[in-house]
Amino acid sequence: MHTDPEELYKQRTIKFCPLHADPEQARSAALWLSGIKGVQRAQPLSSHALSVIYDLRQITLCCLERALGELGYHLDNSLLCKLKRALFHYAEETQRENLAITQDCELTRQDVFLNRYQHLAHGCRDPQPEYWREYQ
Repeated sequence: MHTDPEELYKQRTIKFCPLHADPEQARSAALWLSGIKGVQRAQPLSSHALSVIYDLRQITLCCLERALGELGYHLDNSLLCKLKRALFHYAEETQRENLAITQDCELTRQDVFLNRYQHLAHGCRDPQPEYWREYQ
């Protein structure tokens, strides 16, 4: 089956509920998602909307939303957003089945925390090369 490579990259908008302790949910969620395997770009559109471009072969919208929910973000649950989400989830699941992608995309809270930890600048890293640490 021939597929256009552009069809494998999806651009979606994730909307957040405005009633949350973090007034800039989209910006902080973009920081969490940047660098995750399969996510090409995560960019806030407003304080409550996030634009995400991802590779469908590696990750799905359902997986991204589940991870954000585990991190404590509140997604917009208006009727229109729920309908769009359900349609996107169904379409992506069907497209993955047609491409014979059988592995589940499991993005856990631990994966997101590890990714964020590796990209932060903190004092827990020794700047010395390995061979200098073992030099006697």
